[in-house]
Amino acid sequence: MMGKKTGKTGLLCLAGAIAMVALAVGSLFVGKYPLSLRELAVGNELQWRVFLSLRVSRTCVGAVGGFALGAAGFVYQTLFRNPLASPDIIGVSSGASAGAAAGILFLSGTAAVTASSFAGALLAVILVLALSALDRSGAKNTIVLSGIAVHSLAQTVLMCLKLTADPERQLASIEYWIMGSLNGVSGYSIGGNLLLCALCLAALFPLHRQLILLSGDEGEARMLGVSVGKLRLFVLLTATLMVSSVVSLTGLISFIGLLAPHGARLLTKDNRPGTMLLAGLLGGLLLLAADILARSAAPVELPVSIFTSLLGAPFLILLIHRQAGKKQK
Repeated sequence: MMGKKTGKTGLLCLAGAIAMVALAVGSLFVGKYPLSLRELAVGNELQWRVFLSLRVSRTCVGAVGGFALGAAGFVYQTLFRNPLASPDIIGVSSGASAGAAAGILFLSGTAAVTASSFAGALLAVILVLALSALDRSGAKNTIVLSGIAVHSLAQTVLMCLKLTADPERQLASIEYWIMGSLNGVSGYSIGGNLLLCALCLAALFPLHRQLILLSGDEGEARMLGVSVGKLRLFVLLTATLMVSSVVSLTGLISFIGLLAPHGARLLTKDNRPGTMLLAGLLGGLLLLAADILARSAAPVELPVSIFTSLLGAPFLILLIHRQAGKKQK
């Protein structure tokens, strides 16, 4: 039985990888400026410039960023034993929003806004960890409650920054960033973020067994030699760094960290390492598909979160309904 499950998960991961590669190839040729294989083959300089500096970088962020959000969602949901866990649960998204708003108001340039949003996300995580450290019991709900407090604080800061923004220019930029888009991604600004994503993924996947132990009884985990407090802090910080590196590039992308892990578990019926890999692949598929629709569904480019929300909102309602049904039983 275990062998059958492993084989099924492997086939699902292979299918997901093939589908993601196919979508990534399609993404390279979708956009307002038409690209053709013939023009690229003859060395058209303008087409190659668009291809390398815009399309390739945007596709890489869609694939790697979606994979990172899906894998991070799996980590959060497993660690907190909460099917609704997401980067919002510890204030990452709201901290990044406040940081980006500050960057738009007081700094100039896309790179500065990216750095500012990344700093805001990290500051939010540091505050959450500092608050949760005040409780020596190490309970999971302490981190959640700290996250709610930091989220509220970041939202207050964001509202104050909006009030001081120029309504005709800065406020529109802030709102557009919050809605999420890959439109501003270029090859000049993504290298460090994608490298950080890769390093975080390389650190998290080997810790899958320990992550499963953390999601169970802490006493048993300690008996098996797991340093619960230190490992939880490391896993949480690593997953959050990964999410921050994506969000600082793309703005807020909703529901991928919620949808992808659930989709993977529904397909595999287990919580094994292959399920985490499949969650990442589904995340990459979702973000690539949403970005392609954002570029092609209307005469002007739409925010990516419109399409991820169209998928995510009904799924969230269904999930809440299922959880309520289980409690009644």
